[in-house]
Amino acid sequence: MSAFLIANMAPLMFAALVFFLLFGFPVAFALAANGILFGLVGIELGLLSPALFQALPERIFGIMANDTLLAIPFFTFMGLILERSGMAEDLLDTIGQLFGPIRGGLAYAVIFVGALLAATTGVVAASVISMGLISLPIMMRYGYDNRLASGVIAASGTLAQIIPPSLVLIVLADQLGRSVGDMYQGALLPGLVLTGMYMLYVFIITVLRPVHAPAMPAHARTIREADGGSGLRSLAALALIALAAAWLFARWYGETQARDEVVVVAALVAIGAAFVLALGNRLFRLGLLSQMAERVTFVLIPPLGLIFLVLGTIFIGVATPTEGGAMGAVGALAMAVARGRLSFLLLRQAMDTTTKLSCFVVFILIGSTVFGLTFRGVNGDLWVEHLLTALPGGELGFLIVVNILVFVLAFFLDFFELAFIIVPLLAPVADKLGIDLVWFGVLIAVNMQTSFMHPPFGFALFYLRSVAPPQVKTSQIYWGAVPFVCIQLVMVALIIAFPGLVSYDHGRAAGEVPPLQLELQAPGQGEGPPAETAPAQEQEGPSSDLLKQLQGGR
Repeated sequence: MSAFLIANMAPLMFAALVFFLLFGFPVAFALAANGILFGLVGIELGLLSPALFQALPERIFGIMANDTLLAIPFFTFMGLILERSGMAEDLLDTIGQLFGPIRGGLAYAVIFVGALLAATTGVVAASVISMGLISLPIMMRYGYDNRLASGVIAASGTLAQIIPPSLVLIVLADQLGRSVGDMYQGALLPGLVLTGMYMLYVFIITVLRPVHAPAMPAHARTIREADGGSGLRSLAALALIALAAAWLFARWYGETQARDEVVVVAALVAIGAAFVLALGNRLFRLGLLSQMAERVTFVLIPPLGLIFLVLGTIFIGVATPTEGGAMGAVGALAMAVARGRLSFLLLRQAMDTTTKLSCFVVFILIGSTVFGLTFRGVNGDLWVEHLLTALPGGELGFLIVVNILVFVLAFFLDFFELAFIIVPLLAPVADKLGIDLVWFGVLIAVNMQTSFMHPPFGFALFYLRSVAPPQVKTSQIYWGAVPFVCIQLVMVALIIAFPGLVSYDHGRAAGEVPPLQLELQAPGQGEGPPAETAPAQEQEGPSSDLLKQLQGGR
């Protein structure tokens, strides 16, 4: 019996963890209990040294001293303040009026606002509940299919999982040992592509089944112009003026500056130019802009400005994610004060929720640290590595199996639990296979989005069910989520097929020349073949072997 336990300690430890999780034990305590239990068993069997657990205090202190994790409470607080100060309501109302005249306009507005909220809140629950309370009754009132309406709202809320400043990207960066800024840069384009795929699905529905997504009736469009027009020409002219100002500034400023810095600063110039023009039009009653253009500008500019200020400074390396999060929290408070909606009750609710979420993350991380210490002590990492590297198909086979594993586990675990339990086991294997870990992290993050949408355990579906009117059946919410889960899986396949979708600067500023590398040899070692000093190649995605396998089938 002892020989069997010693030979199979790692798989038994993993099986015991699954057993505890299936029986509903809290994840943090299940992880820690497994680590301590099997650690004591290993010490009793002579497999582990009693000194193993002496490393625990320092590991836990390392968690407390981790500056990267400070970004989580900052971004959570920023999102909660913005969401509870009425920004989501104003955005949905204004963008709904903008897209209202076209079929599926409300659905497009929900997706657009969902992406915008994702870039400001980073919290799925806040986005889904806000849009469910505001948009779902309106969409039902104007004849939208319940399944389409609920699916659009739930899926748009999960964009907070992948669009920066996503909390899960911070956790993944910490677990993978990579820069949060690189993770944010790498996830930006896949997040925008996924948003476009949601809109494409709505467009297909409006073509095939127009009755499921009708346009808003004329009496529901409350923003009316004096001349009876839609005001879109004025809005388009304002956008062109702002883009022209940004282009002229980029031509002047961008001659000697890095590309990313030019893009961020030019975007801020465009936002500022639009805001100044709209403000001047209102203060001096110039009559240059329509009501629609003025309303859209004043509703969109503050959150857009905050997004580019926070994420832009992180992308160009001016601020760390923690500093960017702190700046975003201060900006959210300033926006709430400007709207006259900051109160002690709102502040207390936001701080309470932020504290609870931060404690939840830290406790899971402590539990995973205890589990990981014992698991590595019994060579569990080598067991996982041998198990996954022996899969047929090489790197492509590894990626397929890993994504299937994450997809299945997402039925039972949320994204924090997946990030703390599964990713530390997979990352060393991916790194040994030559897969870029930032690319791998973004791929896993897109897959983990499905954990919010899985019927019947998806948290986004639970959030929506809690605020949906009684007329919306639970089965309709589940069926409405299925097409969007399929779209997310298509996005996973696209990232594998086109690794360039995940692009970042590999931790260096654009245009920076790598430092000259010198090889020093001790006397007497100059003879013989030189040591392997080939510089590490920068990777845009998985290694070239995987690319060859993918291209071989085309």
